[in-house]
Amino acid sequence: MTRMLASVTGPDEAEIALGGGADIIDLKDPARGALGAVAPGVIRATVAAIGGRGTSSAVAGDLPMQPGLVAATVHEIAACGVDYVKLGLFPGGDAAACIRDLAALATRVRLIAVFFADASPDLSLLPLLAQSGFAGAMIDTHGKRAGRLLDHFTVSGLHAFVEDCHAARLIAGLAGSLEAPDIPRLLVLAPDLLGFRGALCGTGGRAEVLDPGRVQTVRGLIPPEGAAREMHAVDYRLLAARGYAPAAGEDVPVDRVFVDDLVLPVFIGAYAHERAAPQRVRFAVDAWVMRTGRAAEDMRDVFSYDLIVDAIRLLVDSGHIALVETLAERIAAMVLAHPRVTRVAVRVQKLETGTGNVGVEIERTRPAARAVAWPPPSLPITPRLAGTKS
Repeated sequence: MTRMLASVTGPDEAEIALGGGADIIDLKDPARGALGAVAPGVIRATVAAIGGRGTSSAVAGDLPMQPGLVAATVHEIAACGVDYVKLGLFPGGDAAACIRDLAALATRVRLIAVFFADASPDLSLLPLLAQSGFAGAMIDTHGKRAGRLLDHFTVSGLHAFVEDCHAARLIAGLAGSLEAPDIPRLLVLAPDLLGFRGALCGTGGRAEVLDPGRVQTVRGLIPPEGAAREMHAVDYRLLAARGYAPAAGEDVPVDRVFVDDLVLPVFIGAYAHERAAPQRVRFAVDAWVMRTGRAAEDMRDVFSYDLIVDAIRLLVDSGHIALVETLAERIAAMVLAHPRVTRVAVRVQKLETGTGNVGVEIERTRPAARAVAWPPPSLPITPRLAGTKS
């Protein structure tokens, strides 16, 4: 299950976040930097206001990576009674020494390390975090005007980060100027946390007060625990991001969502020489998607074409594929893994064979498709190109 983390400035915003259904109330002062800390008194007051209604966390501030200073600050924040303390791993200094210095405290309070996507994050520190008893790790952005998370990391890179965290038994979190259209794309990667601030505020951005309607919109895109078991009581649109579908046999209108003329470099081909370098491949995908039963008004009401593009990129980044037929079948299976998709047509064309554009076009329907998880467990999607933008 993916949980929603809402960053707040104090008790008043905590009430708004809780009222909108946020799972984790994260204390932060956006005016003081990427992880600007609030005063200890505000943290204690907010923890008291939350009571038992949610999980609390607080950031330690934009600290230089000096072990003594970091340890003292994290101890002070932990003493305020929060469930989690988030520590930013900033460039410069000795981040590894800071992590080791907190091993004793990690036995008493849950610590989350925060890497910054736009500041050359050293993800090789993940094993050290696990060894030092940290509860988890997140990727965020440092300069909020320098772009969103997906401007700095590919979907494949984020998938690798989540997988590496889970392999190390660490909670995996994603944040960084996330907006509503990012949510269905990131849910596919199965992070434990998605963190938000600006998307929950008014039109003035992350410095504005939380807006209840925006909080509810984001919450509606992240299905709560048990949603699959309670579908009869939940609007389809609240579950659209995860792909939950109405019961079989219901008469539901269908839309065609398509991606056309997407050209990517792909390691593909049965000849030995085709393993030496990628070649240009054109993709076209049509997906027939069950509607939610109402006119589309926001991201809760649609099946995003980004999900199709991301599926293709994940497969392309997984390594050499011998046959265009294999690639087409895998794309079809991944798109059909979303239960709202009833039928898919996939066209894959190799553009550099010297014999014109060649390839294959297939069409698959849900009754004929074998149920697969996302990503299918048979696909070794474990690229280690985190931090690069394709």
